[in-house]
Amino acid sequence: MIQSNASPTVEGLFRRILARRPDALALIDPVNKPRVTGQAAKRLTFAQADLAISALSAHFIDAGLPPNSVIAIHLPNTVEFMLTVLAAHRAGLIVALLPQLWRQAELTVALNRTGARAVVTMSRIDGVNHADLAMNAAAEAFSIRHVCGFGDNLPEGMASLDHALAHPSDTTREFIQDGRKAAMISFDVTADGFCAVPRTHLNLIAGGLAVFLESNVAQSPRMMSAFAPSSFAGLTSSLLVWLLAGGTLALHQPFDGDVFEQQVNNDNCDTLVVPAQLALRLAENDLPGCLPRVRHVIGLWRAPEQIASSPTWTAANATLTDVYLFGEAGLFGARRGADGVPAPILPGPHGAPRNVAGSSVAGETLITPKGTLGLRGPMVTIAAYAPPAPARDSLMSTPAPPPCDYVDTEYAARLDRTTGTLFITAPPSGTMAVGGYRFLAQDLQEWGKRLGQGALLTALPDRLSGYRLAGRAQDNARAREALAELGLNPLMVEAFRDRPSAPD
Repeated sequence: MIQSNASPTVEGLFRRILARRPDALALIDPVNKPRVTGQAAKRLTFAQADLAISALSAHFIDAGLPPNSVIAIHLPNTVEFMLTVLAAHRAGLIVALLPQLWRQAELTVALNRTGARAVVTMSRIDGVNHADLAMNAAAEAFSIRHVCGFGDNLPEGMASLDHALAHPSDTTREFIQDGRKAAMISFDVTADGFCAVPRTHLNLIAGGLAVFLESNVAQSPRMMSAFAPSSFAGLTSSLLVWLLAGGTLALHQPFDGDVFEQQVNNDNCDTLVVPAQLALRLAENDLPGCLPRVRHVIGLWRAPEQIASSPTWTAANATLTDVYLFGEAGLFGARRGADGVPAPILPGPHGAPRNVAGSSVAGETLITPKGTLGLRGPMVTIAAYAPPAPARDSLMSTPAPPPCDYVDTEYAARLDRTTGTLFITAPPSGTMAVGGYRFLAQDLQEWGKRLGQGALLTALPDRLSGYRLAGRAQDNARAREALAELGLNPLMVEAFRDRPSAPD
């Protein structure tokens, strides 16, 4: 059992609500979960969620996973995702978040990079056999000792977590919860390549507080999250905001517009966590008329350089909080005022909530000597982005450069000379973002070369997602098969889809 709290933890936040409101509704599955995963949708109170968390935690302990080992999660935006994160923390484990669209190539790199000891997945997600993906990736990761999953027809050698929930063990483990210990690992792509970004419980709570306080979400809200949770921003804006507010968290597997609207209204949701472009589209399509109970919208911008030129927020019944995302480096939020235009961003320390005198410092923005945006503060893990030590190829010692006390996001930024307002003007050079997935431009070229002469794989600017992938080959069908066999994710594979011919 947990002995005491040395400092706040994610698990401690859950136990605080559990003690206060055990019979309150805690988690709600997507209504289309049977189509997405083949499993029935669940609705759990905090007491029911606690039992499930304890059962999963006992399974991880019984499987021989030692404290502070890494457990990778490759799950959709369903109740199982949140339960697994909390169960891993209850067992003293560190969670590595694997994006849902990752396939064998990315999964294998991530598992080996983090030394993960276990993988948790779902049997099928939207028709894709994720259980086989996990087993194949695990076979190439020497550190993996346990592979488990939810759902039916799991492959031989994969333990069933549904069985663990139905036949719970009472195994527990004594340890002291400490918010300064590692809690989560997410993955980013910078100019230097792929990197793992670890964070402590305190880092996660700081990120959740920055979103929660700036958006002015009330206590005990009815939240709906339609943003994939497999990133720092996705987890803090859903799991952490839910735990800080102590309400109900409904989940939506992105994205089915009719199902989304139906669930928001049926579950009386008053707070939405969605991609910002979707939020603006809802406002254009009469958000007050379609979603009359919504009062707070948290819009997450994967392409923060687009915020300054974004449309005015016109939904009179709800406020919009723009959350600026900078890969996995960090985030900050700015709630729009009555005029509906994006709030001005000033360099320097900012509070949570922003522009409120005496509020706690949530972070700090600055312009680096390179003319890019730098971040520092309680959610930012500077060491994860530190440049590698210079190679010593001579007997002469070369002094290492002085360490930075900030993370360079590599987003181009400038200050308005008249107002002093900070503007983000361009994404990182050489890095392509397609929705929530980032690639190095040179990697796209390398994958294209593997398809033979005349093949081309490139990223084209896209207003909604930053970039979109497009490919050309002499035989698109064979190109798709080749990329799938290489274990690449469907964003690359579907870049070579056949397009209809233009009419004569």
